[in-house]
Amino acid sequence: MNIQIFGSSKSFDSKKAERWFKERRIKYQYIDLPTKGLSPREYQSVKRKVGFSALVNTKCRAYEDLFMAYITPDAQEEKLLEHPELFMAPIVRNGAEATVGYCPEVWSTWM
Repeated sequence: MNIQIFGSSKSFDSKKAERWFKERRIKYQYIDLPTKGLSPREYQSVKRKVGFSALVNTKCRAYEDLFMAYITPDAQEEKLLEHPELFMAPIVRNGAEATVGYCPEVWSTWM
């Protein structure tokens, strides 16, 4: 297993995801989503599994400041990669598998 957690220090679900893997002594790599973001290739891999709408945090301030609701889907994807604070957190990857949010029922099937 090669677990990656793309999380935010302000996200309680990110902290819960880290704790879930720590309690089970599963090694993971933590990536700070607001500062590092996702690479375009990682983004495409996650988007194939969960869909675009699951990745976007529509409740954050940046969503409104960047007028995400009013631009085309291609422009939305471009803005999402430019502004990683728009991503929902945590994004947990295990190879080609991915989840968004706190999903212990899915993670337990990865073991």
